[in-house]
Amino acid sequence: MDLNLRCSARAIILDEEDRILLCRFVFPHPAVPGPEKAVWAAPGGGIEPGEDQLTALRRELREEIGLAITADPPHVWHQVVVGPDHAPGHDGIINDYFLVRTSRFEPRGELTDDQLAAEENLAAFRWWRFPEIAGHTGPDLFSPRDLATPLAELLSAGAPAEPVRLGL
Repeated sequence: MDLNLRCSARAIILDEEDRILLCRFVFPHPAVPGPEKAVWAAPGGGIEPGEDQLTALRRELREEIGLAITADPPHVWHQVVVGPDHAPGHDGIINDYFLVRTSRFEPRGELTDDQLAAEENLAAFRWWRFPEIAGHTGPDLFSPRDLATPLAELLSAGAPAEPVRLGL
C-alpha cells in the first residue's frame, strides 16, 4: 500500500555564533502531538504542486521570516514520520532540512503575525544556543524530538556528504 505523505522543506538556520533560529508552533498543528502545547521547529513548510524542495524552501523562508536565499544550501537531514496526526489529510510527513548560514536578523516575513498564527499556528521565533536545546526541560518539545543529537553533529562536523536520516 502506498502512503500519502506530505513533503516539506525546512531550514536549519545558523547565525555567526552557531545559534539556531526556531519557530514555536502551538496546538492545533501537525507538529504538535497529543496534549503537548507547543513545539519548536525549523522554519519552512509544505511543498506545493509544481514546486521543488528549494523553490518551496525559498518561498517559505520569505513568507515566514523574511529571509531571501539565492545559493542552493546543502541538504543535511531527511526525516520520515508516518502517522495520521502529523499532517492532516495525509499518512505522515517527509521533512527535508537544508543548512542556511546567515548573520543574525530579526525574523519578519511577508505574512503578518495574524496570518502566521491563523495559517501556520506559528506563535514566536527564537534564536537558541546549543546548550539551551541540550539542557531544555520545559514543557515545549522540539522537532525532531532529539534535535540536540543531529545538531551537535552538524555543528562539529559540518554538512554531511549525504543527508542524515532522522527519527521522530
